[in-house]
Amino acid sequence: MADGASGYRRDRPRLPGPERRRQIIDITSALIAERGFWGLSMQDVADRCGLTVPGVLRHVSSKAGLLIAVLEHRDAEDARSLRAQLGVGEDEIPDEWSVDGPEGVGLRQLCSATMRRNAEQPEIVRLFTVLEAESLTPSHPAHAYFAKRQKQATAAFASLAKGLSDRPESLARHIMAMMDGLQIQWLRAPETFGLVREWEAAAEVLFGAPEGDARGQERQRKRSD
Repeated sequence: MADGASGYRRDRPRLPGPERRRQIIDITSALIAERGFWGLSMQDVADRCGLTVPGVLRHVSSKAGLLIAVLEHRDAEDARSLRAQLGVGEDEIPDEWSVDGPEGVGLRQLCSATMRRNAEQPEIVRLFTVLEAESLTPSHPAHAYFAKRQKQATAAFASLAKGLSDRPESLARHIMAMMDGLQIQWLRAPETFGLVREWEAAAEVLFGAPEGDARGQERQRKRSD
């Protein structure tokens, strides 16, 4: 197909290397959220950036390398936006959590902030949801990434849950399953499904009523009787 037929120009102004790489990552993120990794075409990425495929590959090593660059970039961006939601610094929530979880932040507080952040970025949530499902296949280039991510998140949540349950790892898995499930329902019907509202209702089941919520505490007491 001729360059003009694609609807994208290749005579756009040159960008500095870091800006061009960020542009490639942003465009790739949108395409993966729409089509999945297997439906991603390097030609489409190149067209939307106004580059040739070799021009894209000068900034990323390969299609698989581009995918990992997208995921690593999103992890760093998500950590920054989570710090903003919680009003904490990098010491409390680093770009990459340790197995002990973020310091100085409660588990319920962390989960609520995560869901508030995600409610503001449906395309990013869709990106991770699509990739996480695709990567169940061992041959997927992000299979190891998502396996490590799940293991690390479970360990971090379980560490934060030690004072809340005598089965902290089980609670951690239930929390993650609830968050993922609610996000899928929200992505299917965002106009009728309030992600933050539904999470707060689920949190009462998982954690009990927050302090000061007399009605919620009464409901929790009745469930325990």
